[in-house]
Amino acid sequence: MNSVIDWLERHLLPLANNLASVRWLVALRDAFISTLPISLTGSVAVLIKSLIITANRNWGWHVFCQLMQPSISICNFVWRGSVAMFSLFFVLSWGYQLAKACEVDPLAGAMTALCSFMMSIANYSYLMQGNKRIKLDQAFNIKQLSTTGMFTAILFGCLGVALYILGVKARLGLHIQTAMPPAQIAAFEAAIPVMLALFIVGGLNYLFQTITGQYFGDWLLEIIQLPLLKLGQGFIMVIAITALTQLFWFFGINGASALAPVVGSIWATAQNANLLAAANGHKIPYLWTNTSFVVFGVNGVCLPLVIAILLTSKRGDHRTLAKVALAPAVFNVNEPMLYGLPIILNPVCFLPFTLAPLANVSLAYLATKLGWINRVQASVPNIMPPVIGPYLATNYDWRALVLFLVNLVIAVLIWLPFVKAADQIGQTDEPRRFFMPQY
Repeated sequence: MNSVIDWLERHLLPLANNLASVRWLVALRDAFISTLPISLTGSVAVLIKSLIITANRNWGWHVFCQLMQPSISICNFVWRGSVAMFSLFFVLSWGYQLAKACEVDPLAGAMTALCSFMMSIANYSYLMQGNKRIKLDQAFNIKQLSTTGMFTAILFGCLGVALYILGVKARLGLHIQTAMPPAQIAAFEAAIPVMLALFIVGGLNYLFQTITGQYFGDWLLEIIQLPLLKLGQGFIMVIAITALTQLFWFFGINGASALAPVVGSIWATAQNANLLAAANGHKIPYLWTNTSFVVFGVNGVCLPLVIAILLTSKRGDHRTLAKVALAPAVFNVNEPMLYGLPIILNPVCFLPFTLAPLANVSLAYLATKLGWINRVQASVPNIMPPVIGPYLATNYDWRALVLFLVNLVIAVLIWLPFVKAADQIGQTDEPRRFFMPQY
């Protein structure tokens, strides 16, 4: 076991450190994190709307639902102003974080990213009138501003800001020395770099459209985004991301943060597509999303360990720590066990810490694929207790609660032999009694 850990430490740790030090990847991670309030707001709107519709259809609460009818309209407004425009908010955040990471004006970076994105999506839409399909020029299809435009937002937001940064670093701005307000000076200094960046992006879009007859955004959707989303739904990809997350955590690196650019660009896009489908009453398209990974994989990863210690451990120090860590673990705060036991770089904990989430994710993936539970639709915050998170994420599916309990039992059973092994390695206290002082 020690040789395996040594090998992983030599090869995996440098990779994780390199990923964590790339400013562009860190900015991409922070951009996804910054849009969390938008995702959560849209999810709450969908959950409230679904609750009212379910109460009317299945529970017979007709009077209540009539009184709450204005709430459905309010939720539709909230939805249309949040997740339905997700790519728009994301590209602003992406440009801001990228410019901030490169130490240039972040507001100018955000505006440059937004302009670059809007130039790259189709400015026409179609309207159905009876059986006739009418093309509307100079009109944006709102779908392009939701998850459909995510990869266009990532690519062209990055390109526009990169060109703007190059212009600033080349000192192409107007350097005014007069006593003007700081905001005015910053605007003048950013004007020429922003102008050059946008004209270059516009020229690239013109060339691409002239040669191919397609908008760049449409081409990216067909060639890159949809195949990548399909790849992200595969069982091997799900298991690989889960295993890497746990391996990074074992060496003290936040695995979710290290892999956020990958997880965000693929699974967060799938998550918002599911949310969009749920809001419109359509079939849920994607089996596995960012929230699936959270509620069935990494959240509550230390709760089974805490339970296993309280059930069987005879070590007073472990029991005291588990008692302290129980409440945080219920809210998915795992640091007391990660650093206090510790799990990090502890050879005894390596196998269960990796295997338990893999087993849970495998069962959740199978249950979702076979239709035993609803596909994840709504986003839930990381601090949501794991007993509630799956229920809300699957749009009030009670079977998700059963799956959580089964997963919890499996994870506890995986941890039990290793908790007993830790007892043998450390100092064993007197035989355990329920009311003993260490409990």
